[in-house]
Amino acid sequence: MSEPQEVKSNAGAMICDRAGNPVADSCASQGKLLGLLYGTAPGRAALKLLTKPIVSKAAGYALEHPLSTVAIPPFVLKKHIKMSDYAPDKFRSFNAFFTRPVKPSARPVETSPEVLISPCDAKLTVLPVTPDLHFEVKGADYSLATFLGCRRLAGRYEGGQVLIFRLTPDDYHRYCYPDNCEIGKTRRIGGELHTVNPIAAEHNVKVYHRNTRTVTMLHTENFGAVMMVEVGAMLVGKIVNHPHGIKVARGIEKGYFEFGGSTIVLVLEKGAAEIDAQILENSRSGAETIVRYGSGIGKKVSPVD
Repeated sequence: MSEPQEVKSNAGAMICDRAGNPVADSCASQGKLLGLLYGTAPGRAALKLLTKPIVSKAAGYALEHPLSTVAIPPFVLKKHIKMSDYAPDKFRSFNAFFTRPVKPSARPVETSPEVLISPCDAKLTVLPVTPDLHFEVKGADYSLATFLGCRRLAGRYEGGQVLIFRLTPDDYHRYCYPDNCEIGKTRRIGGELHTVNPIAAEHNVKVYHRNTRTVTMLHTENFGAVMMVEVGAMLVGKIVNHPHGIKVARGIEKGYFEFGGSTIVLVLEKGAAEIDAQILENSRSGAETIVRYGSGIGKKVSPVD
């Protein structure tokens, strides 16, 4: 029996723009605190408390309090957030600021049907799906079956691609449908909330195994059956998905994350889309690519005559 093929995303090792140029990570300072949590015995003991859902709920309550607004100006300054992308508002809480809607003109959605769009602002890594694939995402080792919670479903995507969109606190935390589609079955996989910061990988901490995931089958118009998975993280007590009818259009907001780092994963069938060459090159070299909500990241594969 052959050994499982392991593919590491190495998220956070390097971040590049769409041209392949390295860019600074505005959230690198998170590593100091998380290094203490993961790299020391007292820190790991503290994690057992911090990752309990009740703690996440308490943190969520604090972030909804009007006094939490004092944290907004330094957060905007430190994370270099471009507030001109958002409508002027007097936020009632930090969470209201964090989940603020963007101006539509600041995140135009590509409407060409042959173009696959990014569902969110994020740092993207793309991995191929093979029968024996094991992939490491933010310190957690997964087979696709483990991640989706279904071996039979995972088999459907052999030869396809896994697209990992890592959101950091400086990103816009709302996300959309990647194509016109019919919404299929949605499942929630429970777990303890845990950080998705790349520092976890350095200390062999199983991260996503403790994360809540919402798994939805999208029967898309142009890219086949796409699995869309939202993953919550430490201090994100809520993945908020909006109610919709059976059919929705590309670019329609699917939902949002409350405060914290979070991740969205799209799983594509074999031959569903050809991802942009630079994104693939960055992924092969262990780098993430900055993408924006509604922007094109690949194209529909044309049928061979």
